[in-house]
Amino acid sequence: MELLKTVDLKKYYGTGAGQVKALDGVNLTVEEGEFAAVVGTSGSGKSTLLHMLGGLDYPTSGSVFVAGKELAGMKETELTIFRRRNIGFVFQNYNLVPVLNVYENVVLPLELDGARVDRKFVKQIMEMLGIAEKKSSLPGQLSGGQQQRVAIARALASKPSLILADEPTGNLDSRTSQEVMGLLKLTGREFHQTIVMITHNEALAQLCDRIIRIEDGRIVPERGQRSYEK
Repeated sequence: MELLKTVDLKKYYGTGAGQVKALDGVNLTVEEGEFAAVVGTSGSGKSTLLHMLGGLDYPTSGSVFVAGKELAGMKETELTIFRRRNIGFVFQNYNLVPVLNVYENVVLPLELDGARVDRKFVKQIMEMLGIAEKKSSLPGQLSGGQQQRVAIARALASKPSLILADEPTGNLDSRTSQEVMGLLKLTGREFHQTIVMITHNEALAQLCDRIIRIEDGRIVPERGQRSYEK
């Protein structure tokens, strides 16, 4: 069953001769529980695609559906609430609040939503990610790998159905990158979540269930592989 779907998704910047077609008619589906990597060179449109999938920006035309809900059809407040409850984000730069400790960073989205914090679940994911003993530490006291683990825990805390990861290993060494990938796969299976990861790292992309290649704002099917555009 599909969790994520785009229909003729376009995002254009500017007009006339200087117009940039960041996304130029993207059609794709991602199934529930799938771990998909979106691979492309700089400027290919992969980060723009992630922003559209997460409702962080509006398309020029076309649609994005998450769990059957069309994002562009929602009002801004409705979209913010839906995103907070259904989509978890993991960014390259961690985006942790420096004055909050590890635990406070993990539960921050829940508190912003006025939701009850499932302390047992939060403890479970922090233990799984190996940061339970760091719960009182500030981000500045952690290594890059530990900060990324906190970012993953924060993304998982609200039990979203979709995790969007934008170059989550971009600032990490190769060994730590492998560890983070392993943790994403583990948590995805454990909590039955769908993960879409943007990466330029071919080796890491090969660890995913499927590779989606994007060039010049369009999905390019793999040689010998059927197109997932519909």
